[in-house]
Amino acid sequence: MPVTGTAGAALAAVPGPAAVATAAATTDRGDPGQGLGIRLVDAPVARRADPRALKGVVDHLDPGTTIKRRIEVSNTSGHRMRVSLYPAAADIRGHAFVFAPDRSANELTSWTSIAPTEIDLAPGQARRAWFTTRVPSDAWKGERYGVIWAQTTAGPDVAHNIGLASRVGIRMYLDIGPGGEPPSDMSIDRLTPERDATGRPVLAAQVHNTGGRALDLSGSLSLSDGPGGLRAGPYPAQLGVALRPGETGRLAVVMDARLPEGPWKVDMVVQSGLIKREVSATVVFPKSGIGRPVTPTGASRLILPSIVVALGLVSAGVLTWRRRRARSHPEPRRA
Repeated sequence: MPVTGTAGAALAAVPGPAAVATAAATTDRGDPGQGLGIRLVDAPVARRADPRALKGVVDHLDPGTTIKRRIEVSNTSGHRMRVSLYPAAADIRGHAFVFAPDRSANELTSWTSIAPTEIDLAPGQARRAWFTTRVPSDAWKGERYGVIWAQTTAGPDVAHNIGLASRVGIRMYLDIGPGGEPPSDMSIDRLTPERDATGRPVLAAQVHNTGGRALDLSGSLSLSDGPGGLRAGPYPAQLGVALRPGETGRLAVVMDARLPEGPWKVDMVVQSGLIKREVSATVVFPKSGIGRPVTPTGASRLILPSIVVALGLVSAGVLTWRRRRARSHPEPRRA
């Protein structure tokens, strides 16, 4: 059953396993956070088709709004964990989502609290907590970034002079401002065939964020009409590229070194959440270095969540029913 947050938005349960921690360091005592996971339990119903909103807190809030949602922390290891929960600052710099060190604060984290702040997890156990974000009524318009972290530590002991900390987190992208949410959009302005230092062909897409929200880029590339009618792919794009509104960045796809130089017809898909851009071009990969850039052809596509379509149909049905009712049952005129 959907849960309603303080802001009044309907929330739905988020499926899928928790994200599992990776080792923060390699030592003779291992990683204290191996097996630590965290995931969102609730996400807005209106965003349930958005893959970004299922993994991170992606929302638009009016000043003076409060949201309250659940997260789940899990321990899949064979040892007990003492886990700390806290928000910390993040930013988008150099076309990447950058985590601030330790418990660094920013404006968004000053609005966010988590309860409880510490939990004990037995082996195989999962427990839930709440995070609350209260946006001040005088908050300035703009997008803020942060992370909700779950952290476990191993302190110094007789055999080790240095402590270890491991953490996993949920990204936060909160846009603040009155009125509706700024639209998200992008353009792919250029495709450049390249050859890296190891001899592998690379296709680099120049992507421009033309919307009002940050983008986390993903994508894939398929090749056809190659020498002798060859086809190849799809190849995944390298992940980790994030763009602020107005920024232009590079999204690269690396392929097999045995791939012929071409010419090839390339079909590339670039996506961020519900925004998808599909473009095509003909390229020839150079023997080394950077080849001739080309301007692709294609169009953007917005994937509408089913809830939005359903609400639109319901609204149209109600309007039609009201009009029919008004014609068949006219209201009496008042003197």
